[in-house]
Amino acid sequence: MQRLKTRAQFQAVMGGKTVSRTAHFVLHRLNLPVPSQPSASATAASAATGPESTRPQALFAVDGVWIGALVPKRWAKRAVTRNAIKRQIYTVSQAFEPRWPEAAHVVRLRSGFDRKQFISATSEALKLAVRTELLQLFERAEVAPLPVAAA
Repeated sequence: MQRLKTRAQFQAVMGGKTVSRTAHFVLHRLNLPVPSQPSASATAASAATGPESTRPQALFAVDGVWIGALVPKRWAKRAVTRNAIKRQIYTVSQAFEPRWPEAAHVVRLRSGFDRKQFISATSEALKLAVRTELLQLFERAEVAPLPVAAA
């Protein structure tokens, strides 16, 4: 599983479809184009894309499943909490990778967890709540139909 790293990658996926949502999370998916058999000119053109070339690099150069976690400060004030939530996202998503289509995914925190209920930034109760909700999010995404590309 590849991780999204650049702002352009995150923006591209966020422009895709919303596949599932729970009380605190949303899963966005961008279906990646199926690579066709490369021709000799395409192979030469792809070799010309690099840091020094004038051609734009592909956002998702490697085939497979891509995942990104978006946890804004607005909904998780403490860095410890944001990092704990991101770790949970990446850990739980690895279990679902074999069942997902080759696409780019972003899990976005869309509302905060109650600080009165979860006093500690990294409490076991918070981790359990996040993990449970992520499992629901990913299971709902599995039953969501894939959009069919218009020909």
